[in-house]
Amino acid sequence: MDEIEEGSSNNSLRRVGTGSSDRRWVDGSEVDSETPPFYEIRDRDYSFGNLRRRLMKKPKRADSLDVEAMEIAGSHGHSLKDLSLLGTIGIAFQTLGVVYGDMGTSPLYVFSDVFSKVPIKSEVDVLGALSLVIYTIAVIPLAKYVFVVLKANDNGEGGTFALYSLICRYAKVNKLPNQQPADEQISSFRLKLPTPELERALGIKEALETKGYLKTLLLLLVLMGTSMIIGDGILTPAMSVMSAMSGLQGEVEGFGTNALVMSSIVILVALFSIQRFGTGKVGFLFAPVLALWFFSLGAIGIYNLLKYDITVIRALNPFYIILFFKKNSKQAWSALGGCVLCITGAEAMFADLGHFSVRSIQMAFTCVVFPCLLLAYMGQAAYLTKHPEASARIFYDSVPGSLFWPVFVIATLAAMIASQAMISATFSCVKQAMALGCFPRLKIIHTSKKRIGQIYIPVINWFLMIMCILVVSIFRSTTHIANAYGIAEVGVMMVSTVLVTLVMLLIWQTNLFLALCFPLIFGSVETIYLLAVLTKILEGGWVPLVFATFFLTVMYIWNYGSVLKYQSEVRERISMDFMRELGSTLGTIRIPGIGLLYNELVQGIPSIFGQFLLTLPAIHSTIIFVCIKYVPVPVVPQEERFLFRRVCPKDYHMFRCIARYGYKDVRKEDSRVFEQLLIESLEKFLRCEALEDALESTLNDFDPDRVSVASDTYTDDLMAPLINRAKRSEPEQEFDSEVLPSSSVGSSMEEDPALEYELAALREATDSGLTYLLAHGDVRAKKNSIFVKKLVINYFYAFLRRNCRAGAANLTVPHMNILQAGMTYMV
Repeated sequence: MDEIEEGSSNNSLRRVGTGSSDRRWVDGSEVDSETPPFYEIRDRDYSFGNLRRRLMKKPKRADSLDVEAMEIAGSHGHSLKDLSLLGTIGIAFQTLGVVYGDMGTSPLYVFSDVFSKVPIKSEVDVLGALSLVIYTIAVIPLAKYVFVVLKANDNGEGGTFALYSLICRYAKVNKLPNQQPADEQISSFRLKLPTPELERALGIKEALETKGYLKTLLLLLVLMGTSMIIGDGILTPAMSVMSAMSGLQGEVEGFGTNALVMSSIVILVALFSIQRFGTGKVGFLFAPVLALWFFSLGAIGIYNLLKYDITVIRALNPFYIILFFKKNSKQAWSALGGCVLCITGAEAMFADLGHFSVRSIQMAFTCVVFPCLLLAYMGQAAYLTKHPEASARIFYDSVPGSLFWPVFVIATLAAMIASQAMISATFSCVKQAMALGCFPRLKIIHTSKKRIGQIYIPVINWFLMIMCILVVSIFRSTTHIANAYGIAEVGVMMVSTVLVTLVMLLIWQTNLFLALCFPLIFGSVETIYLLAVLTKILEGGWVPLVFATFFLTVMYIWNYGSVLKYQSEVRERISMDFMRELGSTLGTIRIPGIGLLYNELVQGIPSIFGQFLLTLPAIHSTIIFVCIKYVPVPVVPQEERFLFRRVCPKDYHMFRCIARYGYKDVRKEDSRVFEQLLIESLEKFLRCEALEDALESTLNDFDPDRVSVASDTYTDDLMAPLINRAKRSEPEQEFDSEVLPSSSVGSSMEEDPALEYELAALREATDSGLTYLLAHGDVRAKKNSIFVKKLVINYFYAFLRRNCRAGAANLTVPHMNILQAGMTYMV
């Protein structure tokens, strides 16, 4: 079946575009895009020749999709990487309002939760808890994320899926749909001299590629981390808003638990109700408010240190942690789960990296967030040494009386901003999962014309709101919510630790000792915290586990069913021999017009096309198979979006169009713009094809020895993506300019009657109109399948498919221009 689409010798993919600045998925200027086949790497007398051959395997067939991910990643840098110092400071200021809201509001509830488990009986309790908090912040957010994890980004993008896509480009571990064997040939490393690190990386790469259970385990790990992030999106708004509102208890007479719950619910409903307007209109207020909040934390902390007990700085001595556990034993272990709350939101530093830069996030944390948080906790500890009875509402009691109301207002705004950041992160996370085939298709609304990252997903928004209201109504206390809060946060951190360790071994090729130190140090600390928070399962810790299990089940079932559906489409695609037997008329009548058949295949003719041939009395004179393909990179540059290939011989007038997207790309299709750009792109493809034919015919008239010498230069480039003529070696460029004068090529182009005939046929088909041929494929388990598979495919996956957003809903196409055909695949 791999021979499909090889009906003629000119069936190479070509990248085309239109030069339009309109942000549509089919635009981009034309790029020289001929994709020569991979050239076999010859056995040379290199001491590491065998190593090179292991790195680069000759694929079964030439396909420009083989190298697309590496090519795109190399050509698309992050736009915020090379800012000046002043520009970096400005971006760092903006990170305060987006990245650090959750961690910045943790002083509202950390000590109140810790000392609800350990009553204060001596200064050892206070100093031990303070020392735990200080070193927890220093080890996890500062040492782990700021200095290590932030560097493991995918071209400036961070988060669980970014790490997964990065790994997928270096090893063939992707189990997601729309992945062909040819696509997986992009798995390679930058060539280096033989080293133990490289040999070890090759061993890990081969193990991941050959063992299916490792691929499944890696995917489940990524989905589990994503599920826990979504769980955080439920718990963070409930915890932050309720903690801020709890300041009114004891300050306003008659403000009891019922009033706290009702006021928190009102704020939560208002918070989720304004999501549809987007954060762009109020986003400019976020950074100043959070900057004022951190300034307040630091100032109040210094005030309490100077007024009550500056000697609490002794907690910088970690020996007090040992004394704390020695004195309190099991109670200290329970209190350790409360200390986790001081690093909630640490994962946001990595997850929100795509909007900022590594330097800006590092600068904001080390210069503002870290010192202000330390001062805040030290100030609260100093206050507790004199007023141990105030531990239940330590934050507001430690605020000077005259500043209570201003601080309360700022705290409430900060809590809402922290919630907003987590809600937005949940939207982005779901969108990435959808792009990589791990979440049912949902309606996505883009709330900003300037910033593509600002999106709104109505279904997820209202689901989060309902869950937040239920959490607040059931638990009715920040202490009980805190028991549930820590598990999801620590779970996400452990997933990141595993994935970054894999990046170190597989991609960075770090020294083995240093690579193992990372999971041993940080993984051990996180495991200790996980064991501590797991003791709270019966006290509310089951909530994030239920949420994570639910979303993990949904994502894995959707991925599993989608993979089976795609494999069925590949297995049942139409053979090229059958197409030749039908002839250029396709066994029916060809009428003027263009038929756009949407399908998921990147190779071959989908079987649903046969259904259209059998059902329709006639078929269009020009057929274009359109495939929307997501590649494991953040963003695909517009000029590299479009790939074209001719299907079958020229007189069939059939083409394949592949539109490539990254998991961060925005799709906002408009049928009229799409149609115009598609036709322009197809015309340029035909001209490019004719130009290549003219070049090939001209080459045949010259000395073959000179040609072979020039072509040998390809074999020296072992990185394989030899797809742009501009990137060839200097001797070859000279050869092209000497042997192939542009005047001779241009004259042959002007006299090409075949090109003029095909362009005229295309214009005639365009004038007759475009029709969208949409395929609706259903999946059913075979009768002899096991019961679990029948249950998952026939009921759960079928339910998700029936209730998710249909592919046609993404197109603003008049219904009169749509034809649909259905087909059932037995898996």
